[in-house]
Amino acid sequence: MIIKQVRLSQQAKDQLARLKGKTGIKNWNILCRWALLYSLAEKNVPADLPLAADSNLEMSWYTFGGEYYEIYEALIKAWCMRMEIEADDETAAKYFRLHLERGIAYLSGTGFIKSMDDLLGLAVKKS
Repeated sequence: MIIKQVRLSQQAKDQLARLKGKTGIKNWNILCRWALLYSLAEKNVPADLPLAADSNLEMSWYTFGGEYYEIYEALIKAWCMRMEIEADDETAAKYFRLHLERGIAYLSGTGFIKSMDDLLGLAVKKS
């Protein structure tokens, strides 16, 4: 397990709240999974910026990943290896956080996500 607790920035929490309203998805962890995968699909490395964990939105790694938590960890480590970045737990946890925050910002900032159908459309376009 690369991380025990996932805590987001207040900005990411606010962005997720808006996405929840637009998509009707009630669970934070589901939207966070979408955000992570959307960011991992990008061809570039997220900016290595300091991340604030200043919100009260916190979930365990198992809540984030559900029954597929091991797959999410493997995806992050595989991304690190593909980018020729060390894939140890500490580095993977760092890039997990960077991808999660970037993915949330991308999804909330696109302006084209107005419903669940728009979110599902991303899966078709990215595949």
